[in-house]
Amino acid sequence: MQKLRIHYKRSLEMIRRESVAGSFYPAHENDERKYFEHFNKVLEDHNIELPDIKPRAVIVPHAGHVYSGFTANIAYRLLQKSGIKKFVVIGPSHRVAYRGSSLCNYESYATPFGPLMGDEEMYKRLSERFKLECYPQAHAEHSTEVQFPFIKYYIPDARILEIVYSDEDPKNLAPIIEYVLGFDDWGVIISTDLSHFYTLEEANKIDSVCIAGIEKLDRNLLHAGCEACGKIGVEAMLIAAKDLHLKPLILDYRTSADASGDTSRVVGYLSVAFIQ
Repeated sequence: MQKLRIHYKRSLEMIRRESVAGSFYPAHENDERKYFEHFNKVLEDHNIELPDIKPRAVIVPHAGHVYSGFTANIAYRLLQKSGIKKFVVIGPSHRVAYRGSSLCNYESYATPFGPLMGDEEMYKRLSERFKLECYPQAHAEHSTEVQFPFIKYYIPDARILEIVYSDEDPKNLAPIIEYVLGFDDWGVIISTDLSHFYTLEEANKIDSVCIAGIEKLDRNLLHAGCEACGKIGVEAMLIAAKDLHLKPLILDYRTSADASGDTSRVVGYLSVAFIQ
């Protein structure tokens, strides 16, 4: 696998611009706002009460908002209540292959609701402590980007950093998560979808393996049939959760069939909160 060697210095003009706005989510504020209003109306209309918890970390899906947005929205509603306003967003690279994880020093991250600010202090800590390089090509990545509008909508003054991993060992990623969560004012957002393009019945069976592994903080179960595209990040989160004595709480599971009605080729979505 190719090792990209791109060293990056801070630029005051450095903005992480949208790469999938207009496809995975609306490019315009009013259109995007309607999604969040719809998700919350569904919760209200069905008298769905969210748990009274304050997560330190969450797992969320990253498909188009029409498919996975409802599932992700529940997690972000809870993050809004957590009081945390700084997050490291971690997701897999779908377009660029390289070894390890990429962290770039972006001044801001564009969203339909305006920019999210980066955090240079934590960037320096992570890049120096864990020897992280910046591969700019990897950051035109939807797994992390689709999280940014949620963060900006629910926590307007949030600060974030984006880590995109490719050929990475979960044991290398877990210490980064643990280090970040060692700061009371920082949280972690892990991005993954579950199985892809099975029948609904097959997807439910495969995804149940992922869910059981997360609920039990059992990495071995993840390797017994879980097909999450972000399984590396999930496994790293399980390692960190065990070390930090965090408890997982499954928030929502569904598939693309809930939005499309097509049960022949579905994608699975899951949201999870990790609490003390």
